[in-house]
Amino acid sequence: MTPSPIHPVILCGGSGTRLWPLSRKSYPKQFARLMGDESLFQASVRRVAAKGFAPPLVVTGEPFRFIVTEQLAAVATSAQAVLIEPVGRNTAPAVLAAAFWLAHSEPDALMLVVPSDHVIADAAAFRTMVAAAVPCAQRGDLVTFGITPTRAETGYGWLELAAGADAAAGVPQPLARFVEKPDPARAEAMLAAGTYLWNAGIFLFTAETLIAAYRAHAPHLIGGVEAAVRAAKGDLGFTRLAAEPWAALEDVSIDYAIMERAANLAVMPYGAGWSDLGGWEAVWQESLPDGAGNVTSAHASAIDCRDTLLRSETEGLELVGIGLDGIVAVAMGDAVLVARKSDGQRVKQAVAALRARGVRQAEAFPVDHRPWGWFESLAEGARFQVKRIVVKPGAALSLQSHHHRSEHWIVVEGTARITIDGKVQLLSENQSVYIPLGAVHRLENPGKLAMVLIEVQTGAYLGEDDIIRYEDVYARS
Repeated sequence: MTPSPIHPVILCGGSGTRLWPLSRKSYPKQFARLMGDESLFQASVRRVAAKGFAPPLVVTGEPFRFIVTEQLAAVATSAQAVLIEPVGRNTAPAVLAAAFWLAHSEPDALMLVVPSDHVIADAAAFRTMVAAAVPCAQRGDLVTFGITPTRAETGYGWLELAAGADAAAGVPQPLARFVEKPDPARAEAMLAAGTYLWNAGIFLFTAETLIAAYRAHAPHLIGGVEAAVRAAKGDLGFTRLAAEPWAALEDVSIDYAIMERAANLAVMPYGAGWSDLGGWEAVWQESLPDGAGNVTSAHASAIDCRDTLLRSETEGLELVGIGLDGIVAVAMGDAVLVARKSDGQRVKQAVAALRARGVRQAEAFPVDHRPWGWFESLAEGARFQVKRIVVKPGAALSLQSHHHRSEHWIVVEGTARITIDGKVQLLSENQSVYIPLGAVHRLENPGKLAMVLIEVQTGAYLGEDDIIRYEDVYARS
């Protein structure tokens, strides 16, 4: 008899701000290349792309759906489904939706719930740990995964082992309780006790066990989530959860709704290396500092520095640190962060301050990702804006018009098929075209390579919401 596969449920709807400016609401850290050439989301997917695991079930938000599919394709992986949350409601509704979706065809499906923004260097050791926890989950326990602590961390929740449990065991252990993020003195005491683990936010259970736990401890979520899954609609390969019942759900974490209340708990200890990259200091720690404690990116230099992280995320923008000690400096084309490494948790305050001032960089990434490709603003003034637009092979922008602006397009790489008021023409490199205000137009890439053009907009209003769409292959309104 073939063993039942483990169904990875990958959560990637968050919009973390502690890694600003690289992580922003429009393009959060799970999709960024923080550690190497892959995003954290891609590394999470590859970690569970092995024998014994089903294709992943991804739960994400509306703004990220095409980023998810693009990044999956880049690592040659397909999801069994991508569930789209109409609005963010935290992890308790998201995980329950995945359970209902899986239980429809396999009530005893094993669910491995994993955040998409963690670093786990040893993928084989992680899979071994998961396999060791399977029998416990199949017997009806809710298994959480606890990380062997290496410091008195105040940024994580902790797990207290039950009396007699072994924090270094290779099988799940009895769990006494969840502990909220502690103050420094409490964290030091728990580290010294040796009977506590960090809460990794990773879980293993069967769909029917989890649904039963919700019926016992969070019954107010059952009806709305079940209705949202039952009324879900397919859309371009995605599964859109029904908006009306979903919007009425409580915004609550699975820890608070279920795990802190359930009695059938077990914890699987794991000591092979883990980080949630909750701030720039964690990125520094995981990036293998040199002998002086420095970490630098390709476009950054450290001169007479110690224990410092220097990253330039923009080609052509050189970042140089001289005589720095314990500093984080992250430079992008539109924003720069400089802070003491020990103040990394205060980055959220900076983002809140920028948001209060209405600063675009608080939430918007300089590169705007779209299903057809991406664009970035190169220059802008009161009545003009210059953009670089990159369109993927075979992709097309919507058929659209604008109330307030005209546009001039210059093709610099590849070939563009352009429709203006019903007239179709092909433009190759160094050719250009003018789109008058109000003209109904479309841009397509008929080639096999990416097409790049420079767009010059002029008009009284240049916002992205000045678009009337008549047709769109990506079903955007």
